[in-house]
Amino acid sequence: MAATSPEQRVSWVVGLAVLATAAGLLAGCASGQLTSAGGLTSDATPIVSPGSAYAVPTAATKADGTFNPFRDVHDVGSGPRQIIASPTLAEVLAPAGPLPEMALGRADAPVTVVKYASLTCPHCRKFHREIFPRFKRAYIDTGKVRFILREFPIGRSSGNATIALRCVPPEKYFTLYGRFLENQSKWVSQEVRLEAIHSIAAEVGLSRAAFDDCLKNQGMINGLALIKDRGRTLGIIGTPNFFVADKLVKSVLTYDELAAMVDAELTGSAAAAVAQKRQ
Repeated sequence: MAATSPEQRVSWVVGLAVLATAAGLLAGCASGQLTSAGGLTSDATPIVSPGSAYAVPTAATKADGTFNPFRDVHDVGSGPRQIIASPTLAEVLAPAGPLPEMALGRADAPVTVVKYASLTCPHCRKFHREIFPRFKRAYIDTGKVRFILREFPIGRSSGNATIALRCVPPEKYFTLYGRFLENQSKWVSQEVRLEAIHSIAAEVGLSRAAFDDCLKNQGMINGLALIKDRGRTLGIIGTPNFFVADKLVKSVLTYDELAAMVDAELTGSAAAAVAQKRQ
């Protein structure tokens, strides 16, 4: 082998670091890419429920039996999923299964914002830390917005943490959600670390026995799978993705961008209300 210069070695190390970082982001935030199909869209790779977040389906398992966290596929026999190209607000808000919506704000708020999130996603953490507190004060706490959080776990670590999230009482849900995001460095890894996941959930009172029982609760796991599967049908491809009313945004929103979209919806709602009174 030819000798390499120090500059070449540094270049290789930097390149490997970039690839590792990209892989980490992919594991936490990215999902299947979409292709157009006659007015609807379908996943380039068929996706199979319940998906890699909860189980180890054959299609997501390597030949040696180990789990592949970068593959997120569902029942291949069912064919490509049809995706709604432009869902209506009613379709966005339609129930995705037996699990209740986890929401903040007035149920009758004039605008609904839906966020799809994975607990391992660093971009979800950034939004939660830097944008959400200000948005909550200005729009949710003032009754202008109902904020719905829907689970879209990517990878088994996120899936197991999501089970813990649904295992706590509803009034502790958003507290634990924030703690999982704030403490990603303590539990997120390519290998599932149940002890580390439970240690975060224990901070809000979840016992290990209750956590273990929830890991075996197939009804809840199936319900979470339905939420993710419905998200894909609505066009969700990764996290965070948002619906502001019926408008899908497949990227991280700044505060100003999100506020502008909500303000436009509020203006439209007010105009519609005035027009209805005049009729």
